[in-house]
This record gives sequence, structure tokens and C-alpha cells, in this order.
Amino acid sequence: MRFLPVNLNALLVELDDLPQTLALLASLRAEPIAGIEELVPAARTLLVSFRPAAIAADELRRRIGQRRLDARETRVDKRIEIPVRYDGEDLAEVAALLGTTPEDVVRRHTGSDYTVAFTGFAPGFAYLSGGDPSLDVPRRQVPRTRIPAGAVGLAGRFSGVYPQASPGGWQILGITDAPMWDLSRAQPALLQPGDTVRFVDVTAQPRAATVAVAAAPARPVASKGNALEVRAAGLQTLLQDRGRHGQAGQGVSASGAMDQRSLQAANRLVGNASDAACLEIAYGGFQLACHGDAVIAITGAEGPVTLTRADGGSGPLPRWQPIALADGDVLALGEPRAGIRCYLAVRGGFDLVPVLGSLSTDTLARIGPPAVAAGDRLPVRAVAAGALVGAPEAPPADLPKVQEEVVLDIVLGPRTDWFTPDAVALLCSQSWAVTPQSNRVGIRLAGEVPLARANHAELPSEGTAYGALQVPPSGQPVLFLADHPLTGGYPVIACVATHHLDRAGQIPVNARIRFNPIAS
Repeated sequence: MRFLPVNLNALLVELDDLPQTLALLASLRAEPIAGIEELVPAARTLLVSFRPAAIAADELRRRIGQRRLDARETRVDKRIEIPVRYDGEDLAEVAALLGTTPEDVVRRHTGSDYTVAFTGFAPGFAYLSGGDPSLDVPRRQVPRTRIPAGAVGLAGRFSGVYPQASPGGWQILGITDAPMWDLSRAQPALLQPGDTVRFVDVTAQPRAATVAVAAAPARPVASKGNALEVRAAGLQTLLQDRGRHGQAGQGVSASGAMDQRSLQAANRLVGNASDAACLEIAYGGFQLACHGDAVIAITGAEGPVTLTRADGGSGPLPRWQPIALADGDVLALGEPRAGIRCYLAVRGGFDLVPVLGSLSTDTLARIGPPAVAAGDRLPVRAVAAGALVGAPEAPPADLPKVQEEVVLDIVLGPRTDWFTPDAVALLCSQSWAVTPQSNRVGIRLAGEVPLARANHAELPSEGTAYGALQVPPSGQPVLFLADHPLTGGYPVIACVATHHLDRAGQIPVNARIRFNPIAS
């Protein structure tokens, strides 16, 4: 096995093949190493996230390197049949690539069992190994901007089913009505690692009207108790907490607040647990009315906060300290002067139902509460009288601004060797513009000179970390943020160091970034 650097709290273990990867995964699950927090298996790699305070990277590599690669997970045998209408738009092209007919492709695809090797890309998306070995085709040269839910496709030696409509580059053979992801099930993902899968041809049967998908979470409803009523939601306001960790087995990434330190500080100021959900407000333009009494705190981006009292008085409010609101008070957040995301905590927390253990909204996976909208009334949990609040705190002095170049420390790897030496040097010597296409999934960067690859082979899908700088064929990097997919198929040249991830989450559109390499 080979160990590749990812970040200060993650490393990538590269193995010879999928069986070795699954063997190492089985070994680490059967006999865990204290300090490992998450394991993300892929075609030939295992992404290992760990707590540096619990185990040093060198010691972790030593202990993983001692593991045998013949372990197998023991699990209850589960066999699932997936009905497919083989009328996909790439069926004829796949047949031509293989030098055969569409009918023969269908025969090969339905003629063997598959095994769920690992999950990733999207919640409920399973990479299926096995099947006819001749079904080995590359991804599409130009990915589609939208592939429908239930689409059944091929990529390399893997088969898979898209759980929801999304962009993608797999070769589409057909479509199924079987829901791959359904939050009403005890285990939302239909396919789990180790399951046996068989595709069944139902092309001749009548087509269902739509593919069954889980209903979207309900909007917050009116409450008779204390509540915060949203008058204006601004560009984007979401509920966010520490995230839903430990769900990688279902293809679900952690998501969570983009600026974790500001989230924790806001909760600390109002006396909440550090992992309670806050409102994450991007670019200001937010307004709320208080129903009942409440104590709030606002942290994160720097900008104006105005309070209009129920009796008609108004004036500015400070950030980074507890604020008492009375019934009828109206609070407004203006456009930030530095940073872009504010965090609003309320004492007691929001009285809403979590999804998979978290109130975070994952914008890519579409898991969690819907985005907050004008008219929503967010109920607040009651707290005991006299609950403690925190002392005022000093705001950070280095919040990113549009007119200033932002420096981010990076750890080179794991796929630095896939790029030319000039490209690696250029990554750190060139200034990168933050484009308007940036969001919680990632910051899309534009540099004067794109990064050139030395290795143009197709990279098997592998786990991607928060902060990864993935480089698509355009040579313009994408900096993965909180809502990034668990796995990706483009090489990662470096990763933003863990201590600068919160800063990355506060960088405005049109700012410029320069990367500073540090030792892992």
C-alpha cells in the first residue's frame, strides 16, 4: 500500500485493486484504530480522516501498514433486483464502443450479479462492481448538465443508479423506477456496501409516470411558543450545525457550517451546546421579527446590524455578544464589509426535527431542512430561567475582503504527481479569482494560466476531502467546501489546510486567492 498526503487530518491509502481496498476497510472496521473518524472507500483507495490530537499521522500510517489485506466483512446476505427500462440515450453509443448491438449490451448487463463496492458522489449512489467484464467503457468526454433520477449507467468497470436528478458523466443505458434514496425508510439508501444486485430488463412493461423519490422536508410551521419570524431571507439563509458525520456508508457527506468557529462562538455566547444549529446568512439582506422574549448572538462576517424596538426606537447592535430581544422587536442584517456569512444563534436552539441526526442543509445532496424563506416562523426551545450566556468576544481580525488578496495555506497532494512541475509551481505563484459560480459546494477559481496535467489517464473515483483543490480538464481548480461530494473522478492537486477552512468559507465572490504550501 502507498500513503498519500491529503491534509493535516486526512491521508489517502492507495492499494492495488478494489478487493485490497475492501479488505483494508473490513480490517479497520473490525478492529478500529483510536482516532480515526471517517473512512471513505473507493475503487483503489481509502480516504482516512483522523483526529491529530488522538493519533499522529506517522503512527497512523505505521499501524495501517501492519494490517493484512485478506480480511472480509461479515454481513447478512442481501439480494436486490432493480427493474430497468433499457432505452437510455447512450445505449447505442456503448454498443458501438464495444463492437456489438444494444440488445447484446442489455443481455450482458442483466446476465450477472453485482456487488455494492462503495458509495459516494451523492446520497444513495452505489458503485457496483462485478458483472460482465466486457462492460468497460469510459465516462462521457463532456458530462451532461442533468441526468434524471433513476438513470442506470456505466463508468469504467462500474455500474450505478443516479438517486436524484444531477449532472453526471456516466454512460446511460436506461432508467429504473426503484427509489435509491428515501428518507422515510429506516435506512434511506436502498443499496449498502456488500449487497448483491441484479438488473432485470422490463423495457416491454408499461412505464410509470415518475420515479419515486422521497418527499422534501416540510417547511417550519407556526408555533404558539417563542419563535423567530423571517421577514426577509436575503440571498441564502440556511440552518447549519456541526454537520451529519458518520454517514459516509450511505454516500452522505458531513455538510455543516462553512465557518465552524463562528458557529461555535455564536452558540457559546447564548449558552447553547457548541453543536446547536444556527442560521447561516450569506451576504446579509436578512430580517426577522421576535415573537416572545429571546437571547440571540451574531458572529461571522462583519457588517451592520440594526434593531427596531417594538416601541418604535431603533439603532445599531453589536456583534459577538449576547443580545436580548423582546416581543415585537425587528432585527436586520445589512451587507457585510468583510466575510460573507453570519451566524445567528438563539438561546435554547431551534425546535425543529433533525434529518439523519443533523439540522444542516446540504445543498448538493438536498438533505436537511429547506432554505429559510420569508414567512417562515422558526420555533425556539424553552430554556430554564437564568440560563448562562457567554461574555462578549473579539471578532476575527482577518476576515476576507473583495479588495484584498486572501492567502490560504495548502498541503500538496494526493495527486500532485499527475501535474507538470510548472503547474505545481504555478498553483502557488499565480493569483486565482473567485468566480460567481461559487457556492457551498465549492469555490470555482479562474487563473490567467490553467494548470497542465502530466498524466491524462482517467482517474478511478476516490474520496475527496473538505478543502480539496480538484482540477477538471479545463485546468481551473475547484476548491471543495462543506457540501462537496464524497468521491470525485478528477485529480486533487492540493488541499486547503484545516486551520484555513473557516477562512475559505468567508471568501467573497470576485476576491483573489493565493495559495501557500506548508508541510503535512
